[in-house]
Amino acid sequence: MDGLIRNPLGSPSPMRKAYGEALVELGRVRTDIVVLSADVQSSDFSYMFESAFPERFINVGIAEPALVDVAVGLANSGKVPIANTFAFLFATRALEMVRTHLCFGGANVKLVGAYGGLSDSFDGPTHQTIADFAILRSLPGMTIVVPADPLAVSKLLPQVAAWDGAVYLRLCRNEVPEVFTDRYEPKIGEGVTLIDGDDATVIACGVMVARAIEAARSLERQDVRLRVVEMHTIKPIDSELILRCAEETGAIVTAEEHSIVGGLGGAVAECLAERHPVPLERVGVNDTFAESGPYLELLDKYGMSVEAIMAAAQRAVARKQASSQRATTEVY
Repeated sequence: MDGLIRNPLGSPSPMRKAYGEALVELGRVRTDIVVLSADVQSSDFSYMFESAFPERFINVGIAEPALVDVAVGLANSGKVPIANTFAFLFATRALEMVRTHLCFGGANVKLVGAYGGLSDSFDGPTHQTIADFAILRSLPGMTIVVPADPLAVSKLLPQVAAWDGAVYLRLCRNEVPEVFTDRYEPKIGEGVTLIDGDDATVIACGVMVARAIEAARSLERQDVRLRVVEMHTIKPIDSELILRCAEETGAIVTAEEHSIVGGLGGAVAECLAERHPVPLERVGVNDTFAESGPYLELLDKYGMSVEAIMAAAQRAVARKQASSQRATTEVY
C-alpha cells in the first residue's frame, strides 16, 4: 500500500492519449497485434497506432457489428485484434456479435470501449454508457477491465493483450486525476488495497477511485477510517479480497461510474450474499438515464460526488454499528 498513490493526487491528464501511446508501444513489442476501428480513431487516439503501423490498422467504418466480426476472423487466423469504438456500442448495437461470435465462439478478441460512463457527456443518454458492465459481465468468457488513470492504462493494456480470451477494456474520454505512482503494479483479476482502514471499505473502479481516495482522506479528519480498494477487474472479480475486507471492516461501499444495477455493486453484492453478508451501500447512477452537460457536473448530479461516497460510507458504518448493538442485545 505504501507509495502506491500520489499525495496529493496529480493533475488531470488525458486517458485517451495514454491509450494511444500504450497501443503504439504494444505494437512495437508484438507484431501479432492488429488494431481495428469503427471510424473513431481520432476520438480514442488509436490513430497513433494507424500512423505507426498502417499495415496493421483496419477501419471498418461506422459498422460496429462488422467491427466485431472482422476482429473474430482475424483472431481465428492467429492475430490478436484490438477493436475500438464507443463503449455503449459494444453493449448495444454490436451485442449479438459479441455474444455469439466472440464469446460463444471463443475468439481471442480485445474490445476497447472509449467514452465510457458519462464521459461522452454532451452527446446525452443515447451515447452515455451506464449499463455496459451489467450487460457484458453476464456473457460467459468475458473479462472486464477498467483503468483508473493514464498510468493504469499503460500497465494494464499489455496484460489485456496477453489475456487468453475475450476482454472488454473501458476507457474515459476526459482528463482524469493521476492517481498512481510508478510503484503501482496491477494484475488482471486482483484488486489493489490503496488505503488501509477498519471502519468500512470503499471498493471503487475507474474514475471513481480518485474520488474514493478523496472521500477517505476527508473522513479521516472526522475519525472515520476507510479502507480503499481499487477493483480494476470487474470480472473475474477478486472475491477473496472482497471477503477479507468484509470480515475485517464489517461494511462495504462500492463506487462506480455505472448504474448501481448489475455493475461493480452488483458483483460485490453477489459475492457478499453468498459467503459473508455485511452492510453494503452502492454509489453510482441510481437507475436513471442522465442528460447532456459538463462531465464533472454530471458525475456530481447523478450521485457520484466525493460527498456521495462519504455519505454512503457513513451510512454503512452506522448500519454496522446498529447490527452490532442488536447482536449484543440478543446475547443478553
